[in-house]
Amino acid sequence: MLRVRKSEDRGHFNHGWLETHHSFSFGQYNDPEWTHFRALRVLNEDWIDANNGFGMHPHRDMEIVTFALEGQLEHKDTTGGNMVIRPGVMQRMTAGRGIYHSEINPSEDTAAHIVQVWLIPERANLAPGYEEKEFPLEDREGRLRLLASRDARDGSMTIHTDVSIYDSTLFEGQSVEHALADGRHLWVQVTRGEVVVNGEALVAGDAVAVSDESNVAIAANADSDLIVFDLA
Repeated sequence: MLRVRKSEDRGHFNHGWLETHHSFSFGQYNDPEWTHFRALRVLNEDWIDANNGFGMHPHRDMEIVTFALEGQLEHKDTTGGNMVIRPGVMQRMTAGRGIYHSEINPSEDTAAHIVQVWLIPERANLAPGYEEKEFPLEDREGRLRLLASRDARDGSMTIHTDVSIYDSTLFEGQSVEHALADGRHLWVQVTRGEVVVNGEALVAGDAVAVSDESNVAIAANADSDLIVFDLA
């Protein structure tokens, strides 16, 4: 079963310094049809103006993963985490029993284009934590590259919930396949280009939720980038 989430149907707000699209209910945006998908609770695509961002604010009991698609974003938190993320660098913050952090675009003239994801953790009140890792961009070309997993396998980052997170760059005409084990589900988020997922055509900003399928085939009709979540 495939359920498509079209880009234009997402929640959309323009706050001047921030333009944001919400795949799931978030803040002022409430869509009872799209509150979450498995452990995937928030998936926001943001454009943050230069010299702007989110000042120190609290979170708890979420695994928060941030991808920079273009530009850069400076992260600081109360665990001592301090990093400027750019394309190719993935960041995971465990909010656990409570954490404060800020996210600022330090550029003088270039907007930051990011995707931020919140996942429901395996249990509440985890110790707050922070991790970032650089993954060479060329390693994702033509394949699904593992970025984060519960068991940190294959050099991936650790995440405290039953999910494996992949990314991929597919050039026009390329394709990949992903086998889904019994009881597993897939969310495919297109961040650039045009792909077909098990017969469903998607463009940048679109996504598809996949359940009760044993194999997922992704074919690129143009040069494309993807983020893929394999979820319990």
